[in-house]
Amino acid sequence: MQSYWWRRGAAAAVVVVCLAPALAAAQEAPVAAAVERTGVLTLEDALRMALSRSRDLEDARLAYRQAEAQVREAWGSVYPTMDLNATFVRNLSVPTSFVPAIFFDPDAPPDRLVPVQFGADNQWNFAIRAEQTVFQASVFLGLGAAERYRALQREGVRGRAHQVATRVRLAYYDVLLAQEALRLNEESVRRVRKVLDETRAMNRAGLAADYDVLRLEVELANLEPNVRRARNAVAAAKRALAVELAVESLDSVEVAGSLAAMDLVAVAENDDANRGVLRFAGLTEAESEADEAVQLALSHRSDLRQLELLERLRETEVRVERSEYLPRISVFGSYSIAAQENGAPDFFGPPGARAYGRQVGVQVSLPLFAGFKRPSRVAQRQAVLRQVQAQRQLAVARAETEVRTLLEQVEEARARAEAQRRAVAQARRGFEIASAQYREGIGSQLEVTDAEVALRQSEFNYAEAVYDYLTARARLDEATGMVPLTEAVLTNLAMER
Repeated sequence: MQSYWWRRGAAAAVVVVCLAPALAAAQEAPVAAAVERTGVLTLEDALRMALSRSRDLEDARLAYRQAEAQVREAWGSVYPTMDLNATFVRNLSVPTSFVPAIFFDPDAPPDRLVPVQFGADNQWNFAIRAEQTVFQASVFLGLGAAERYRALQREGVRGRAHQVATRVRLAYYDVLLAQEALRLNEESVRRVRKVLDETRAMNRAGLAADYDVLRLEVELANLEPNVRRARNAVAAAKRALAVELAVESLDSVEVAGSLAAMDLVAVAENDDANRGVLRFAGLTEAESEADEAVQLALSHRSDLRQLELLERLRETEVRVERSEYLPRISVFGSYSIAAQENGAPDFFGPPGARAYGRQVGVQVSLPLFAGFKRPSRVAQRQAVLRQVQAQRQLAVARAETEVRTLLEQVEEARARAEAQRRAVAQARRGFEIASAQYREGIGSQLEVTDAEVALRQSEFNYAEAVYDYLTARARLDEATGMVPLTEAVLTNLAMER
């Protein structure tokens, strides 16, 4: 049976094809407008907004455009070149040279010079030359280097998309955790207030001591500032998410999802908002296939791909430097017209005053000695190549370690969430029992307080375990190079060409 990780890879390819039209449609009706209209932001909406609006990703796209221009520039060295020169000179005084008089009079003294004017009042020159390189290894190797550089920048766009999407997922989960902390603090304040109201009523009836009322009032006073602190944490988390989405504010937007209500085991039992969050968490099969996850990372992880492309680029640069020892062969042809005329200028003068030149030929240039510069440049390029190879080996080792560590964190967080879910049910039942016993007069107020604290802590521990699972999954997706929705960025990049 085909493994989970390779099925994920195939599914990602299908998603790319399916989402390409969706991305094109998103340009006409931006996701941001839908979020503003509904006031609800889902994780998918956040990812789509970030991948289309991120300033960080736009920087990578511009670097790719620059690489495309460099490829076109490299092709220019393969095409023929053609130069045209045309000049007109009006001699205000015709240039004069001195020649020995003996040229004209054999009897003249040998040291006598005679002034002679060369040229006419008007001079025209026109020349056109075309040249085509037949063989120049550095040109063709340079073209390959430019293509490899473009491939490197294209992979850089993919890697930057992975980073952006992962940061958005983590920022989104930060908002959910902050919202959960706020909800739990508000719920805790509500429960303590309810118990305080009941205790005051029992105190008036002589069934509770003044100390019980005072203790609850102190506990309430300690809890209320936590609500303000949690509310500020939610605002800060939303601001961080807004920066990633390149929007001004998310204050009036509801971030969909609830960590406390999220069920990692029975995914279908979740509501639509939580299913939308868990859809990006890969909750389909066990997470224990570490070796296959490592292989997936080695073939799909963007930083490893970039280092592989960079190594190929450096190898090409070494070959380019070595090719400088080879000859350059080109063919050329030229056509020229020269004309002179005295008096008023007449374009290129009369037909009898024109001279024509036509040439074709082959030019061979072979470098013989350049002061040992070429071997030095080759040595430099080889050193850079070995440096990239060492970096790639180190990156592969680190990637394997990271993937295995994240898999362990995913498993640990998932197991912890399952245990904490049972603890929440037990703590809630304990609080109900303690509250009922206190109302019946067979329990103490201290037991109620302890039960409430235990319930609050267990609820937050569960939310934190789910948060740890989701964040570990997001980092694992980036570590294996299988970040949702990002492959469509490359499809969209190709459509823009």
